[in-house]
Amino acid sequence: MDTEGVRSFVRAAELGQLRHAADELGVTQQAVSKRVAALERELGVRLFTRTARGVELTLDGQAFLAHARAVVAGADRAIAAIRPGSRALRIDVLGLRSAQAVVLHDFWRAHPETALDVVTLRVDDPRAAVAAVQACEVDASFRSVTDRATLPRDVRMIHAFDSPLELLVGPRHPLASARTLTPAQLRRHRIWVPGIAPRSEWADFYDQLVTHFDLRVDAAGPHFGDEVLLDVLADSADVATLVGSRDRYLWPAGHDLRRIPIVGPTLAYPLSLLLPRANPHPGLRAVIAHLRGLPPLPPDTWRPSWAATADPGCDERPPVIRR
Repeated sequence: MDTEGVRSFVRAAELGQLRHAADELGVTQQAVSKRVAALERELGVRLFTRTARGVELTLDGQAFLAHARAVVAGADRAIAAIRPGSRALRIDVLGLRSAQAVVLHDFWRAHPETALDVVTLRVDDPRAAVAAVQACEVDASFRSVTDRATLPRDVRMIHAFDSPLELLVGPRHPLASARTLTPAQLRRHRIWVPGIAPRSEWADFYDQLVTHFDLRVDAAGPHFGDEVLLDVLADSADVATLVGSRDRYLWPAGHDLRRIPIVGPTLAYPLSLLLPRANPHPGLRAVIAHLRGLPPLPPDTWRPSWAATADPGCDERPPVIRR
């Protein structure tokens, strides 16, 4: 059923004249008449009788009107649900306990009037996140395309923030009593990061981290979830893992796990934001301003090579929001 035909019928019924309905809908009177006639043919009934004063509903038209209003209202709600600026700002994060989700929660607490929809696409390949942005499934995604040459022209990538790394260990680990650690002190210790997905941005990150600092990152075995990983750390005297300083982890008090900052240099995971180059959601402006206000990391912070090329100078400007 043509929803514009139903809309024309509803406005004509409410206003009593095809001409008034046409003026309100921004079309010609002939267009409204043709839409209503096509709707009557589809339904197999007459909806209006023409009079000298305009149009009047038939009995069938009276029976159809309430349902037609519901059809028009449903269509309007459906359009509003996907139109940038009229629906909630939908942003993809890696997980609801990730640093991105934590930062977005801080943003929302500062701007509770913002309609925000935080989702997880559950994809490892950043190209899938790019496709979701292109298809308007999400308004933005906290992902990085490490090879910028593969980024489509209609998708923009800007620097979001840097997530400094911490070593997470159990109480029996030889580094458990340290207040801070340097990358050199991590050498020869097993850093277990299970389930590093091939072709993911974090696979590239760990490859460069291992090469640059001569670390021992073990990705063996499937990832059975954070709870299992935390259980292993609590019972182990030689296994540690790396987490972001803003990542949220919860464990039983008896685990006695310790998060130890890494300094000299700080190791940072760079987080980028993918968004449409044309007509991004108006709500992104406030989010980007919030990200720009996060505290900077020390000048000697180490980042992977693609972090320096992910945000050319022109992309440091906030995106143009067309209303």
